[in-house]
Amino acid sequence: MKVLSFCSSSAVSSCLPGLIIFFITYHIQKLESAEFTVLGPAHPVTATVGQAIQLPCHLSPRMSAENMEVRWFRSEFFSFVHLYQDGKDEYEQQMPDYQGRTEFLKAGLAEGNVSLRILNIRPMDRGQYHCFVRDGTLYEEALLELKVAVLGSSPLISVQGHQDGGIRVVCQSAGWYPEPEVLWRDHIGHLLTSLSEAKSQVDNDLFRTESSIIMREQANQSLSCCIRNTFLNQEKESTIYIADSFFPRASPWMVALIVILLVLFGFMGLIAYLFKLKGKYHRGE
Repeated sequence: MKVLSFCSSSAVSSCLPGLIIFFITYHIQKLESAEFTVLGPAHPVTATVGQAIQLPCHLSPRMSAENMEVRWFRSEFFSFVHLYQDGKDEYEQQMPDYQGRTEFLKAGLAEGNVSLRILNIRPMDRGQYHCFVRDGTLYEEALLELKVAVLGSSPLISVQGHQDGGIRVVCQSAGWYPEPEVLWRDHIGHLLTSLSEAKSQVDNDLFRTESSIIMREQANQSLSCCIRNTFLNQEKESTIYIADSFFPRASPWMVALIVILLVLFGFMGLIAYLFKLKGKYHRGE
C-alpha cells in the first residue's frame, strides 16, 4: 500500500506507531483549519413593512462559503426560509410565506458573507431567524431577531354631532404596526381622557384605530389627536378647531319661552293662593 511505502517490509512494525501519530496529527490539523464560527448582529434588526431588509450573517475567520450549505430557517429546520446547497439555491421545501421574497447574497460568499435579503416585509416576518452553515460534518449557526414596524396614515379627525352637552369628535387612522397608542391633547398640550377607543387588525395584520372624545366649550377650542408608534418612538398628529357657535346652547326664543312660562306659573300660583285666603276669610265670618 502507498501508505506503507515509507517503511521497508521488515520495519513495518517499528514504523506503525509513527504513522498513526502522523495521520492523527494530520487530521487534527485539517479539522482545526476547517473550523469556523457563524456570527450575526448583536442587536435586533428593524424593518419597515413593505420594504426590503438584509439579515446580516458571516463566517469567522472569513473563508469561502461557496461550497458550503447555508440554511436560513425559523423554528423548523427542514421548512426553511432560504437554502443554498451544492452551489445553488434550493426552493423545493421553502416556506410558502417566503416564496418569491428571498434573495441569497452570493456576491460575498468568497469572503464568508452568507447574508439573506427579504423583500416586501410583512408583520408576520417578525421574530427569530437561524443562520445555519455546514461544511461537511462541521456546522455552526447564529440566531438573530427581526423586528417589524410601520407608521400608518395621518389621523383623520371628524365631528359627529352633539353629545352630553359637548361635541363628539372622532379620530381615525390605519396602517400601523405594532399596535399604536392614541393620545388626545388640548391647546396647551395637556392629555385628555378619551370617551371610547377601538383597535382592529385587517387582512395584512396592520392595525386600524378609532378613538372618540367629548369636546367641551372653552376659551380655545383647538384639539389634537396623536397616533404614536411606541417601537419607533415616532408619531403623527392632526389638529381641529371648533368655533364657539358650534357648541349647543339655548336659543333666545327658547330662553324667552321658559321665562314666560315661569312667570305664568308663578302668577297662577299666586291667584290660587289668593283664592284660598278668600275662602278662609268667608268661612271665618
